Parts: sequence; C-alpha cells; structure tokens
Amino acid sequence: MPFTASRAVIRRTERWFLQRGMPTMIDGYGFFSHILPRMLPALAFVTFASLAWLVPLKTAGSGRWILLGIVFVVTLTAWFAVSAFTRRMPSFSRPATIAILAAYATMPVAVPLLQLAFDGTITPPGSRALGLLGFVLFFAAAFAATLLATTYGFGTLLRQALRHTVYDLRNSVHVLGRALPVLLFATLFLFFTSELWQLMNQLPWWRLALVVALFAAVTVLAAAARLRDETGRVEQDLRPAMLTAACQGTPLAEVPITEGAVRAVTLNGRQKRNLLVMLATRQLMQAVVIGAALFAFFLVLGLIVVTPGVAEQWVTAAPEYSKVFPAVPVALLRNATLLAAFGSMYFAVTSMSDADHRRQFFAPIIDEIERTLAVRAVYLARLR
Repeated sequence: MPFTASRAVIRRTERWFLQRGMPTMIDGYGFFSHILPRMLPALAFVTFASLAWLVPLKTAGSGRWILLGIVFVVTLTAWFAVSAFTRRMPSFSRPATIAILAAYATMPVAVPLLQLAFDGTITPPGSRALGLLGFVLFFAAAFAATLLATTYGFGTLLRQALRHTVYDLRNSVHVLGRALPVLLFATLFLFFTSELWQLMNQLPWWRLALVVALFAAVTVLAAAARLRDETGRVEQDLRPAMLTAACQGTPLAEVPITEGAVRAVTLNGRQKRNLLVMLATRQLMQAVVIGAALFAFFLVLGLIVVTPGVAEQWVTAAPEYSKVFPAVPVALLRNATLLAAFGSMYFAVTSMSDADHRRQFFAPIIDEIERTLAVRAVYLARLR
C-alpha cells in the first residue's frame, strides 16, 4: 500500500523534529534553507542588544537607565517579532540572504562608530586595548555560537533536559536512593586522604574548573561510544509494528506502513552529532543533579567531621577559609566539588553500561532516540 501523507503532514513532521531538538533529521537540512531563518531571532537580539553601547556611558542620573530600558524593550520586541515570523519556517531568496548577512556584518563597525558619535569614545567588549577588534570578535563569537546552537537544536534540547531534571527532582528520593550508595562507596574513602586535602588547599579554582570540564568530556566520549552501538542497532529495526508504534502521537500517525515500504537510511555526520548533543545534554543534566547531592553530602560531612585542627593537620598549614562562608575551609569546598564531579562522571558512565542502572536512568533516553529514528525512516520513505 503506498503512502498517502500530504505535504502538510510532511511540514508538520519537520516541525515535530524541530520541537524535539532534532532539526538535522529534516531532509535537505542546510544553512540557507533552514538554519539561517531560525538564527534570525538570536541575531536580531544580538544586533539590538548591542545598541546598549550607544548609551552615553558617562551620563549620570536616571537618563542612562531610561535609555537602557528603551534598548531592553526594543530588543525584546525585536526578538518576539522575528520569532513569530520565523516560526513558519520561511525560506529566503538569495538577495534577501545576502542582505541579512551583510547587515549583520556591518554591525561591528556601525556600533563603535555610532558610539563614538554619541559619546565621544569607544568602549569595546573586553578591554580598551582591543579597540574595534573587540566588536569584531564579539559579533563573530555571537554568530558562531548561534550557528552551532541552531544547527543542533541546543536550546530545545537544553529545555527538554531541564524539564526531565525537574521531573527527577520530584522523584529525588528514589533517584538518589539508587545512585548515592554506589557513588559514596566509590568516593568516600578519597575524602579522608590528607594528600587530597593538601592539593585542594593549593589548587586554584580555575584549575579545578578544568578538571571538572575534563570529567564532563569523558562523559561525552562515553556517550558517543554508546550512541554508535545504539544507532547501529536501531537503524536496522524497521518492522512495521515498531514503526507504527513509534509514529503514534506524531503527524505521521495515520500513515499506513507495510512490510518493505521503509528502507534503512544511514545517518550522516551532522545527524549523528545532533543525537550526541541530545544524549550528552541529558546525561550531563542527570550528572548535575547527582553531583549537587554529592557536593551537599561531602560539605555537611566535612563540617561535622573535619575540625579546624584536623584540617590544619591534613593541609600541613593554616587552612585558607572561604570569603563567602568564613567558617568553611576552601579546601573543603574544593574537595567536595572534585569528588562530586568525579562521582557524577562515574554515575553517567555506569548508567550506560551497568544493566540495572541502564534500565533506570539510560533506557528512557535511548527510547527517545529509537522513536526519533523510526519517525525519520517513515518520513524519508514518504519523501521518496
């Protein structure tokens, strides 16, 4: 039986991919046809927000804040107006595309020149030493970040990850009750090692941040390896019953699917990266929840067990105390941060490999990937 889905159904399916943070699953997904139109709200936001530099910085009193308020209102108005326009997924002609890119490219020069005309001076992002280069770097970085976030639907994926995190917090007793005992078994003995306390007393916060980022990178690499195995299995499972079940609740729910009507289509590199961003975002958000609980546990444990005398003995010097929390040694805060980050990485990797943890924490994410790939297979078969 041939497919009978209309073009309107295909368009709604493409919006379904966008709403799930999987824009790369759209056939013919490209910069000019799909990415640039969806970048417009963010580019408009950056463009109008840059007008804040036109506010005379030397102006005192309420005049400056009134001007900043006007800039704020104009920026939000532009954001919502352009968002409403691009929600219909418009396509731009070549002259319109060139005009949009040219208008944005002139902003790094137009903004400082206008500020110079209004204020008599130029205050670039970063420092005065950068000069006009500071504006070029700012607008280039904003464009690159917007391009990556739009290409892989990062904003939508982040909202979904936060929504699932809120759900996990509602079930925090159940989640933490299953995860914390194993994590404490793997990290608790490290908390009482004097060498670690000596290191944390001397290690700057920025170096500790790099260590945390390294743990996050290991989590992403583990997710990439697991994703390769999962997609290879799912791409070949094209049973009509499975595809029909996956399409329920989507615009393709009424499309009849028969044996042999859908063929496997290999994912390209951009689509694999999109799935990896989704998987990594969910895994990292889960890790943040677990990490926050571990941090609180080690902080409370340190305040109870590690007295000032013990802390001085472990760090072999007078411990440095936090300026924000004067009664808490900085070594304790850094120690709790390091062990929380390590425990979070251990949890994320274990949830992808251990059978029990996988069923509880990782399987729901894989179910979403399976459904997305199944809907994509039906969608591409309709286009063929």
